[in-house]
Amino acid sequence: MDFIIEAAVKAVKALYQTDIEPAAVSIQETRKEFEGQVTIVTFPFTKFSKKGPEQTGAEIGEYLKNELKEVAAFNVIKGFLNLSISDEYWIGRLYNTITADDFAEPKPNGQKVMVEYSSPNTNKPLHLGHIRNNLLGYSVAEILEADGYEVIKTNLVNDRGIHICKSMLAWQKLGNGETPESSGMKGDHLVGKYYVLFDKELREQLKPVLNEVYEKHDLSAFKENQKAKIEESLATIAKVKEKRAQTPETNTKLLGELDDKIAAEEDKIKEIAKNATPIMIETQQMLQKWEAGDEEVMNLWRTMNGWVYAGFAETYKQLGVDFDKYYYESNTYLLGKDIIEEGLEKGVFFKKEDNSVWIDLTSDGLDEKLVLRGDGTSVYITQDMGTAQLKYNDYHMDKSIYVVGNEQDYHFKVLFLILQKLGKVDGNGLFHLSYGMVDLPSGKMKSREGTVVDADDLMAEMEATAKQQTEEMGKVEAFSEQEKTELYHTIGMGALKYFLLKVDPKKRLLFDPNESVDFQGHTGPFIQYTHARIKSVLSRADYQPQSKPTVTELAGVERDLIVLLDKYPETVKEAAKGYSPAIIANYVYELAKTYNKFYHEKSILQAEDEDSKQFRLILSASSAKVISKGMKLLGIEVPERM
Repeated sequence: MDFIIEAAVKAVKALYQTDIEPAAVSIQETRKEFEGQVTIVTFPFTKFSKKGPEQTGAEIGEYLKNELKEVAAFNVIKGFLNLSISDEYWIGRLYNTITADDFAEPKPNGQKVMVEYSSPNTNKPLHLGHIRNNLLGYSVAEILEADGYEVIKTNLVNDRGIHICKSMLAWQKLGNGETPESSGMKGDHLVGKYYVLFDKELREQLKPVLNEVYEKHDLSAFKENQKAKIEESLATIAKVKEKRAQTPETNTKLLGELDDKIAAEEDKIKEIAKNATPIMIETQQMLQKWEAGDEEVMNLWRTMNGWVYAGFAETYKQLGVDFDKYYYESNTYLLGKDIIEEGLEKGVFFKKEDNSVWIDLTSDGLDEKLVLRGDGTSVYITQDMGTAQLKYNDYHMDKSIYVVGNEQDYHFKVLFLILQKLGKVDGNGLFHLSYGMVDLPSGKMKSREGTVVDADDLMAEMEATAKQQTEEMGKVEAFSEQEKTELYHTIGMGALKYFLLKVDPKKRLLFDPNESVDFQGHTGPFIQYTHARIKSVLSRADYQPQSKPTVTELAGVERDLIVLLDKYPETVKEAAKGYSPAIIANYVYELAKTYNKFYHEKSILQAEDEDSKQFRLILSASSAKVISKGMKLLGIEVPERM
């Protein structure tokens, strides 16, 4: 619509003898309750016209109608000038732009972007939270590629640390040589089983340790610094309990605050006590052996990680996501130490008496942040600095996007600020795509208790639900068994992906598997069914693209459909700019709804004449093409028939 803006600039010059910049012209889509497709906001022009916004709008509207053949009519509602663009213009857009082979095809913009997503731990299988992460990361990568970026999809695997050793130790003690082959379990599920068993054993061993603390007041199992912390917490608990006893039962607010304080101190004691259990002591020893390169421990680590990687590969394939590059924390966790030394020399970091290294970010509205422990071991941010530098050295990308849940918002603020202060990476090129957690109707997921919603189980459930609902509609009799299996997978995964991606990434969402597989609602299957419906119409018509039929007037629903199709490239740009698949998802839903309205209001195969029939078939084929393109950006397949 640049030609509208150019003409509006000329109108202001001609009518009010004032030069304005194109940026001063604000245009938007006309609201559905008014006539027209394009709206110009006229309030800013009243200072030039010295007239009210309605009269100003009427004068500019008259000028545009006389000067532009594309403007068929106009109306003014308060300070808004609504323009009706001619049918000839929209028919031309369909014939010359929308049906072109290169419509909405990527045009390289010369920029490189890395999207890091998934980032699993190798001590358990992927779960529902990982599914949102993977789908979001993959879709953002596809959208950015469609907007002309060169995209590198990466996965930073957390394959080291105390949590990995927990699964290893549990398998060593309780596994009896069990393998994925001997158990018939996927490798990631098998390792996850031992992570759960570890936690179960830890809870059992924790009971007597806590009993020594609370019942016998015996702290002999603890080191001196641990004793001091426990005694401090016990003293605090005693004081709070005393205050609680003196608080009237009617003061529920204060009682609740005191209970929270007691619980917080008890949690501190529990964390210290955990490290005094035999199983945690052994785990710490195993981690020390791993870091020292002990051959036996390293072999076990390689074996169990191999099981997990094989399991992950199956899940990723089923989910339909992939990666161009894998990074492993076992290779990157030491990289940040050189950066720490460099930062100390530059005065970005400082050392405390215990030899630990910190950065003071209080002047930036944040806190002091530990970047290296006093014993020289790295913390998460140490390795993240090193990994950021490694990734940049490998690819020299213009932008780096981290797809990580919103519980890490503060971490990434600190990381990006440190990298900026070090001059390592352009701070404007770093972005944390923060997303909300996923809940189920049954409540929040907890992995260590073994009640996690497993990704593989959820995908299988989605396919089963798709099968049940599709068969109830009774339209798959002509399908072979293999075709049915493929269709149920396509519908089930489409339902899952669409439900998780149609919501703004920042929002927490409640995922209901049954609601997501609805062929009539705001769902993936509804859009898939619309695509299959269009393909059926084209097939029955034996449609072959041919010369442009002669059509001079459009029905309202035909015009609406062309306007919406014409918006697709701009929608991709908007989604890329906001890193939001939800923008694409909701656009495709509107397109599917509009096509269905067109389908019900206008006969296609029984059109009043051959030109109208061919025109509506072109409109149908264009709608199928754009629906397919949009759904592909969400990682969703659209079937030819359903």
